[in-house]
Amino acid sequence: MENFHHALKFNDDLCIGCSHCTSVCPTGAIHISHGKPILNNNRCIDCGKCYIVCPTNSIYIEQDDFQTIYNYKCPVILLPSIFSAQFPERISQRAILSAIYHLGFKYVYEVEKSADIIKEELINKVQDENRDKPIISSFCPAIVRLIQVKYPSLTDNLLLVKPPLDMTAHYIKKVLTEHGVPQEDIGIFYVSPCAAKIAAIKSPVGEEKSVIDGVINMNYLYNKVFRVIKQGLYQLREDEFDFHPISKGSLLWSLTGGEVNGIPMGRNLAIDEIYNVSEFLEKVENEDITDIDFLELRACDESCAGGILCAGNRFLITERQKIRAQSKPESVTADENKIFKYKDYLLEHIVAEKIEPRSMDKLDDNIAVAMRKMKKVYEITQDLPQVDCRICGYQSCKALAESVVNNEADVRQCLFVQRILEQTDKMTYSEVLKMTREIWGDKKVDKDSIKHLDLE
Repeated sequence: MENFHHALKFNDDLCIGCSHCTSVCPTGAIHISHGKPILNNNRCIDCGKCYIVCPTNSIYIEQDDFQTIYNYKCPVILLPSIFSAQFPERISQRAILSAIYHLGFKYVYEVEKSADIIKEELINKVQDENRDKPIISSFCPAIVRLIQVKYPSLTDNLLLVKPPLDMTAHYIKKVLTEHGVPQEDIGIFYVSPCAAKIAAIKSPVGEEKSVIDGVINMNYLYNKVFRVIKQGLYQLREDEFDFHPISKGSLLWSLTGGEVNGIPMGRNLAIDEIYNVSEFLEKVENEDITDIDFLELRACDESCAGGILCAGNRFLITERQKIRAQSKPESVTADENKIFKYKDYLLEHIVAEKIEPRSMDKLDDNIAVAMRKMKKVYEITQDLPQVDCRICGYQSCKALAESVVNNEADVRQCLFVQRILEQTDKMTYSEVLKMTREIWGDKKVDKDSIKHLDLE
């Protein structure tokens, strides 16, 4: 099994071992060792919750070097429509577009340009009575990975249709090559509002290689564009922000409800924010909730408008996007949006490969061994206090128990166990101190660590 690529990175030099990241991770992918976070690569879904709560900015998100765009004779920027909604109302979309051209891009396309084509395919899938329900959107890569590792029994419910990001990229390459641009000269750069989309491009789920050549973080581009506009370095162009008209539904696609609002039949729900999604999927997996046709699930609050790389307030971004959508038609024709002329070509690329489960609870490849380990995990967990205090360095008592069974941790890391062993003379104070140092590091445990406390 290949490893997930992760866009979230840790700088140990800045880390103070506060364990905030451990507490908020929805999959328990982080534990503390020697005062630093250790990432379980198979569990991490790049949702970015750890990034949000880190008080020292020791967690950061990778991006490709911006200078890479100049390696291509025809650099193209693939822009989520919410990008323009980051800016205050006084800055026009034409000014934003002109500033982007000033930075060196030859073409600008909005990601959601292909959403109407995808919507048709989505409706066809929902209408399929032979399909297992609920059908779960694969638009948000953090949700796809969440289902893979935490709810693996639901992977068959994922919609195997590529998102607008991929389909619009295919369209761009097709159009430009038809206009005589050599394929090797075309570089498509996606502006990402989140870490999960970066990770998905670097190691795409359901396909061998992404059609995207590079990724630019949205907050980085926002600052560059804003600076160009503020300093008046650009020349105002006559181009429209949209090369071709785009429908209202396409502009709303990346907001909460953007997918379900385009489905005229069935019982369909839109849920955002990773903890809300997890709570709901738990009930779906246990069959406590049934009779749902389609689930639109997004990891971020307010969906892509709340992406951790967005520069603005998520509620204002949502409002601006909805206002822009009001001026757009309900639908556009093939003559208006030229992407429809390539519909047959795009449909050849629209189906993603089957998405395989990657259960984080998988203890062994041998089923018999795994069952014995599961029993042992249960027994150890019952003996632990089950207060999930995280003093052991793990998110929960169960997480510690799993690591103990896999010989990755010692049950004596639990403070509750330590006190019992001390009382029965099975563990000395020196041993407790040594183990505490192994979890939280020397800086937290040496004699000077509490020098400012008046304990007299």
